[in-house]
Amino acid sequence: MTEKKQRNWKKLFVTLLSINIFIIAALILFIFGPTQKVEPPEKVFLHDDAGAEFTIQSNKKNLNELINAYIAKLPQIGSIQYSVRLDEEVHLMGSIEAFSVEVPVNITLEPIVQDNGDIVLQSTGMSLGLLRLPQDRILQYVSSRVETPDWITIDPKEEQIYIALTQMDLKSNFHVQAQQINLENDDISFRIKVPNDTLGLE
Repeated sequence: MTEKKQRNWKKLFVTLLSINIFIIAALILFIFGPTQKVEPPEKVFLHDDAGAEFTIQSNKKNLNELINAYIAKLPQIGSIQYSVRLDEEVHLMGSIEAFSVEVPVNITLEPIVQDNGDIVLQSTGMSLGLLRLPQDRILQYVSSRVETPDWITIDPKEEQIYIALTQMDLKSNFHVQAQQINLENDDISFRIKVPNDTLGLE
């Protein structure tokens, strides 16, 4: 082996070793680094506001179409693509590009209606490709790559997503509260609050 070839081989070896060390260090930091604690928004109780209330009954098919239509309009960060599917649970499915490879992300969540009409999506299972990572790490990774509106809070430490429906901005100035979300029985209902001032009654 010539001296020039030997130098090139050493350079390639050092470069490859450096890349491997960087990847290992990044994985260690990702897995064992501190998980960020996120505070959910303060609860808003709409029954304190004057106005009329209406109940809307829905089902998984209609709600699924509405959610994915909304997601399609959200700005995308980086290379993550995702969608939602409702069956007996809520499935957040997508893929991210890591080191030029598409890695599938799957998060299964249980919807829990709060006393004020907000929704907590509590994690029941997660996967990031074939990696066996702690669930809070997967959710933290997804949180850093998904753009969400102010009324949606991803909390990796609690392994949940808080949806503050009561604080969602609608052009009509109506307010929305979840009343019942029973995916197993396809029983889904919401309350729509119409403030009096919207109707010119104040």
